[in-house]
Amino acid sequence: MVTALAIVVMRDLFAMAMMAGIYSLLSATLFVVLDAVDVAFTEAAVGAGISTVLMLATLSLTTTREERPPRHSAFLPLLVVVITGAALVYGTLDMPHWGDPQAPIHHHVAPRYIEASPSETGLPNVVTSVLASYRGYDTLGEVTVIFTAGVGVLILLGVGRKQDDGDEEK
Repeated sequence: MVTALAIVVMRDLFAMAMMAGIYSLLSATLFVVLDAVDVAFTEAAVGAGISTVLMLATLSLTTTREERPPRHSAFLPLLVVVITGAALVYGTLDMPHWGDPQAPIHHHVAPRYIEASPSETGLPNVVTSVLASYRGYDTLGEVTVIFTAGVGVLILLGVGRKQDDGDEEK
């Protein structure tokens, strides 16, 4: 939260880009602590890596270093954030407690994956069988989104454009 608040308060665009990279790195660390290593790798690569490089590249193409003061009041955006946060917190009130052995996830899907995945998929690793077989369409969708985002970035950067040398025939 301290890092996010620092980003909001800062006006130096370079410092903001660096703090955003630090925020992503801290998020990746949190995902590792929560045993979501695959999500942590993605956050570190995309959030702390590619996003920071793209922000710094964008800053190198601009002439200003400082953010302009806002022309409007910050009340409306703050109100939207508070309402959205309250809705998200309200949505989590019905969830089972952390580590609750009576939670539905521990009684339906997980035991079936552990018991049946080697025979159903032929893969010895349960995580691989879940990602590659049971959630194959979901994984394919994620890869498609990442590929599309990469192509979009390349188009925005103008990679592959032909340079006009001025030698065209008239």
